[in-house]
Amino acid sequence: MTVNPWHEINSEQVLFIVDAAHQVEERLLMQWLTNTKTQVSYSGSVSHCVVPIAHDPEKIETQGLEMALQLDAAALVVPVRVVWKTQLDEINDKPRVTDLLRGNPRRPSQKKAQRILDDDPSRALCIMGKPATLSDLTARYEQRRGIWAVDADLADYVAEQASLALEVAERRLRGSRYKVPRQVSKEVRASNRYKQGLLTIAEQSGETEEFLRAKALPYFKELVATPHNFWQDVAGAFNRWVISLGYENKLVVDTEKLERFRSIVREHPSALLWTHKTHMDGITMQSVLFEHDFPPPHTMGGINMAFAGVGFLARNSGAIFIRRSFQDNALYKLVLREYLSYLLEKRFPLTWSFEGTRSRVGKLMPPRYGMLKYVMDAMQASSADDLHLIPVAINYDMNNDVKDYAAEQSGAIKRPESLSWFISYLRRMRQPLGRIYVDFGEPVVVKKSSFYDDPLALQKTAFKIGVEANRVTPITLTSLMCLSLLGAAPRAQTIEELRDNMDDLRNWSKERDIRFTSDFDDDNQSHMQELITHVVNSQLINRYDEGPETVYAVAADKHAMASYYRNTIVHHFVNKSIAELSLIEAANSSGPAIDAFFSQADHLKDMFKFEFFYEPSDEFHANIKKELTFFDSDWEQKMDSREYVLSLLRSMKPLVSHCSLKPYIEAYRIVADVFAGLKNDETLDEKSLTSAAFKYGNQAYLQRRISSRASIGQILFSNGYKLLDSYGLVDAGAPDLVERRKKVSKDLRVLSHRVEQIRALSMPTELD
Repeated sequence: MTVNPWHEINSEQVLFIVDAAHQVEERLLMQWLTNTKTQVSYSGSVSHCVVPIAHDPEKIETQGLEMALQLDAAALVVPVRVVWKTQLDEINDKPRVTDLLRGNPRRPSQKKAQRILDDDPSRALCIMGKPATLSDLTARYEQRRGIWAVDADLADYVAEQASLALEVAERRLRGSRYKVPRQVSKEVRASNRYKQGLLTIAEQSGETEEFLRAKALPYFKELVATPHNFWQDVAGAFNRWVISLGYENKLVVDTEKLERFRSIVREHPSALLWTHKTHMDGITMQSVLFEHDFPPPHTMGGINMAFAGVGFLARNSGAIFIRRSFQDNALYKLVLREYLSYLLEKRFPLTWSFEGTRSRVGKLMPPRYGMLKYVMDAMQASSADDLHLIPVAINYDMNNDVKDYAAEQSGAIKRPESLSWFISYLRRMRQPLGRIYVDFGEPVVVKKSSFYDDPLALQKTAFKIGVEANRVTPITLTSLMCLSLLGAAPRAQTIEELRDNMDDLRNWSKERDIRFTSDFDDDNQSHMQELITHVVNSQLINRYDEGPETVYAVAADKHAMASYYRNTIVHHFVNKSIAELSLIEAANSSGPAIDAFFSQADHLKDMFKFEFFYEPSDEFHANIKKELTFFDSDWEQKMDSREYVLSLLRSMKPLVSHCSLKPYIEAYRIVADVFAGLKNDETLDEKSLTSAAFKYGNQAYLQRRISSRASIGQILFSNGYKLLDSYGLVDAGAPDLVERRKKVSKDLRVLSHRVEQIRALSMPTELD
């Protein structure tokens, strides 16, 4: 109680709004005001009114306040409150089960508050919010009432402002992680933009404004998050507990960048967009920010996740649940847009999964524009500008969802989310899964004007985010092991071969500034060995040590699962893979080799456009050239010689095409073979193609036309279908359609053969 509120009072008349839930708090605050007044020579008129704000800041009872406000316009209104210090104010402490049963320890009952004072009076701190004159409050109230009558009266508005002032004052003691918006629904409905939006809908639909206002209220209740400090603490503790079921408690976080982004979030409308590989991503994102006292972002997600228990906790700790479909509901769109506009203007950060749904194959999936478009529309409607989109790459040593993903890619039905599903999910988490890594990319800054001038701005922004998220994705030990072992499959590797190949891959990556997790550090060898043991125990990788040498191989029935881990880093190797395959094309070309090289590079880039994010064409060419320059600075001048081209390819170790691109090529070949068997007037829709591709793919694997079941997958086939559609080979009836379909099938078989050539070049010989 060291602060003296009277030092801030410069009016002859003062009204204290006493935020007290019971007599103990009221008595404590009045004693504080009386004792501190004796330290100054204030002789003005003093009054007070008890208003229980903290009890329910969304529905403040203001009985008696209207009469108390019958003062001179120059009177000063000063809100005061008791802050009860608890173990929750220590950054690593958490709520106890008794807190859930007995109530929020930060808002103790009268009996409990008296016990706290008897035991330790220092745990009760009296604070004041920023004062305001009655004339200023009245003017602001009249201004808002002129827009929309959402406040019952002046007392209602004054209580709301007192609540906001006290939140700011209390947050100085509690921390930035408790910065949450209050009275949001009311604030949004009070805006002129919302009123104009209702008028427009009324004119278009013929419904009255009054009807639309009433109809919108359930939308506000459904959409608007109601973050509460206590439930934030509960969610923080719950998230830590879930992580600890399988992962190490200490997350590996780039704290330097996180601190840099703290100031960006404070100064600009912002959103953190994270890669989505597992249900753990949202939990991880929230836990990282909570543990580092970061302003809590509002997490946007599908309403399917708002199931019993989890939905309640998430909504009360800042989650926004959005309907899957509302294209024809103009009123819902208005409420969502104005809600997001409010959050952007008030600098409350947003966060959501960049891909919109979890990646079932490990690599970053093509972006879903829905969430991003909602936010862009909100930015355009608001006064906010320079939206900062911060890419976040979340990666795992091991992912407990991979087994389910492999089953889904084989055609299994996804189990819908529910409370029973979630309990089952947590049970399966109880196994050693290693570490979680959280890395931040450079912000993608979006100016409002760019969206007026460029119709492709949304897509360009999304791809910039994807490229940046890929860039900062580190290589994990599990992913590198799977990359190496799948490249060698079905052949096993000795520990020396595996280590040498991984060292080659590491050295290549380090020269290109690709990050690695700390498992590869020399002083972290024990953790590396521990993780290898976990991977073997999970039966993802087999270790055979009964012969003269210990050998490792991906388990025969786990190729699809291993490919998931490989795919988390495969984007780092795509340009090199394209360069390798383009060199073979150049070596076999009858024309100028350099032209054949770049023509093939562009062709392969286009072929995999549904799989990977690319730089713009000029930058792509520059990176391809740079890759070959690592091996020979004069390579472009020497390309006329076929012998030189092949020798350059042999020197480009480690070779990675067979590790990186083989499953995509083989899956596309399956799709192309299915279409090549159709007549000119025949076609298949995507669902029928997928069914046929699964059947043919299983046959092709048994005949060893493809090398692995990892090339048989729903998403792979879907992207293969999109590729053929982009080539104009899906629709029936076109001239020479059968021949063109067969040509693509043949070209993919040739490409698959060339990948096998590179694989053969990469394999060690007895002399090695």
